[in-house]
Amino acid sequence: MTKRGATLSTSDVRRDAVVEAAIAEFARSGYHSTPISAVAARADISPAYVFKLFPGKVALFVAALDRCYELVLRALANGAARADGGDPDAVLSEMGGAYAELIGDRNLLMLQVHAQSAADVPEIADAVRRGLARVTEYAKTRSGAGDAEVQRFIAYGQLCHLITTLGLDGNRQGWAEILNAGIRHPGR
Repeated sequence: MTKRGATLSTSDVRRDAVVEAAIAEFARSGYHSTPISAVAARADISPAYVFKLFPGKVALFVAALDRCYELVLRALANGAARADGGDPDAVLSEMGGAYAELIGDRNLLMLQVHAQSAADVPEIADAVRRGLARVTEYAKTRSGAGDAEVQRFIAYGQLCHLITTLGLDGNRQGWAEILNAGIRHPGR
């Protein structure tokens, strides 16, 4: 198997499978409630092999979160590529649409939500900050937008999290319609 032209070892392939399994399992029950054995079972390997690949649960969660942010950045790049011209608002809008599509995968969305709830673990807080920094810097650099526009873009992303997590899309109550106004949702 190859990745970017390099031959992957069995441990590299297994590492990727474990990270994918970790995303799904941590998204389902969070950092604190997910045992390594659940990740191992999903990846179809032994818990001991998980610990051979990752020194502990924190390292595994951080690897899953780093992968999540890589996917976010890839989605933002794909969205930016769809923007016509270099208008910062158009680029941010397309990035936002691509992000809305990405978090249609509730695993990625819920992993981010659980990461915020486990930010009392210093390594997890560092990973969230690192990921958010990369996303913010990319949005600013790629779009050419000002700081206030980038702040609004990030804030809308967090609002999308809230709307999607709580299933507010399509909710016709007045307060929910206020939150949904102007927000694009996957499949709409």
